[in-house]
Order: sequence, then structure tokens, then C-alpha cells
Amino acid sequence: MAVSADVGNGKGLITIDLSNCNLAHSASLIRQACLDGGFFYVINHGIRQELFEELFDRSRTFFQLPLEEKMKVLKNKDFKGYTPLMDQMLDPSKQSTGDCKEGYYIGFEVAKDDPHATKRFFGPNVWPSADKLPGWKQTMEKYYQEALGVGRRVARLIALSLNLEADFFDKPEILEEPIAILRLLHYVDEISKPELGIYGAGAHSDFGLLTLLVTDEVSGLQICKNKDAEPQIWEDVHPLRGAFIVNVGDMLERWTNGIFRSTLHRVLLFGQERYSVRQKTTSHGGIFLGTRS
Repeated sequence: MAVSADVGNGKGLITIDLSNCNLAHSASLIRQACLDGGFFYVINHGIRQELFEELFDRSRTFFQLPLEEKMKVLKNKDFKGYTPLMDQMLDPSKQSTGDCKEGYYIGFEVAKDDPHATKRFFGPNVWPSADKLPGWKQTMEKYYQEALGVGRRVARLIALSLNLEADFFDKPEILEEPIAILRLLHYVDEISKPELGIYGAGAHSDFGLLTLLVTDEVSGLQICKNKDAEPQIWEDVHPLRGAFIVNVGDMLERWTNGIFRSTLHRVLLFGQERYSVRQKTTSHGGIFLGTRS
């Protein structure tokens, strides 16, 4: 199974190789990517292919459960748990129905006596029954931690690209104690019809700092580098085995005063089921990193 992404329209995305010891070169590339369209992919990140395979196998197993079983772990007040098909509508101005996808949220979990335990997003996760899905929780927790580690490594390069110290984001209010939300996504075998307002996922940008995405071999992700263009130009993004797609979120765009770009993206469906997993990382604090150039 292929995992993650490259752009398939001939233009290509910049690739960041985390095994490259030349951090200045990697930081320069990441700056170029963030100035251009805010999307790039990351390779040699240290997560084993076997874990990706296990992650997607577990995801499929959950979404194949009967609806009544999935509804037992419905999303709670802390945004943990299951979200049904068409529960979300990301672009109400253009959509006639909800997104043709169902999802499952998993977040950072702290002990009940931890000071953060009562804060939003830090409460307990909602887990399927271990009798129904043995080993499921353990796989998700392992992947969550490993993906969070990749996100921290990417953030260090972003800090260098902004002429900051590499550990600038390694603060309790940013990435030492982040709000990191893992979401499993299952897109149904629908055919998108933009002219009728039917999408896999409507056009949106991500609210956080960074998003790390992996997807199966089915294409569908599109990006629009200029949201104000008429008509908008959408570029297809296709799978690339073993890579992450990473994109800048709205928070990083604001923190850099618009220097780095949080780009509009959507998902179109072409009659095939599609699975993806994204980890969105944001922070508690507010900072300012630059001026508009």
C-alpha cells in the first residue's frame, strides 16, 4: 500500500529529507515551500512502513464496524471519538451536503489528577471496546507519539527558516505540551460533483500550527495556492509511498504575519473509498514572529 503524497500535475512539491544533516539547506527548502504554497512532503522521518500499514489496517477495521457500534464511541465534548458520515461541512458557501466522510478523533491524554485534565482537548480519549478491536488503542497511541515527534522535528526546521533558534517552538505553551489531534478519515465511494456542491471534503485551510497527513493509494487531495483567483486553480496531490504531506496552518500564517502561507485545500472523490490519517498540531499560546514582506 502506498502511503502519503506528491503533486501529480508536473509542478511538484518540495521534499524535506529529515535524514539530511545539512540543517541550513533543509531550512532553506522549507522556507521556500512555506513562502510558495505552504505544502511540502517529508521523507526519511523515521516512522517504519510497517507502522503505517498497521495504522491503516486498524482504521479500516474500525470504519467497517456496523454503525450502531461506531455510535457507541461518538465524539465527546473534548472532540474525542467518532464523527458520522456527512457530520462536517467545511465549505458551507459551496456545499449542498456534508463532507462525504466519517472520522475518528484521538488526542493527547493526561492523568485525571493532572492540572490539564479539565482543559478542553486534554480529557480522556474515547476508545472502541478491546473485545471488538484488540490492539487498536495501542496502535493509535504508538502512531500518535511517533507522528508528534516528526512534527517537532519539522517545527525545528521551520524555526531555523525564520532565523530563530532551533528550539524556539519547544516551549510548554507550544510544542512541549501541544494540542495535537489525530484524526482517522474514511471517504466513501461517492463521486464528487462540485457543480452540485458535493465534495469529499469542502475547501478549507487548517486552523493549527502544522498538519501531517498520510493517505492510502487513492488520490483526491487538491490544493489551491491562490484562493482569491477567479477561477480558482486546483492542483492534484497523489500518493507517494512512505512520505508525509505537511502543510502550514492558519496559526503559523498569523504568527508570521502572512509570510508563511496556510493554503486552501479540498478532497474530491471519484467512486473509490479513500482512507487518510492526519495529525494536526496547535498550541496554547500566542506569539508574533515576523512582518509582512
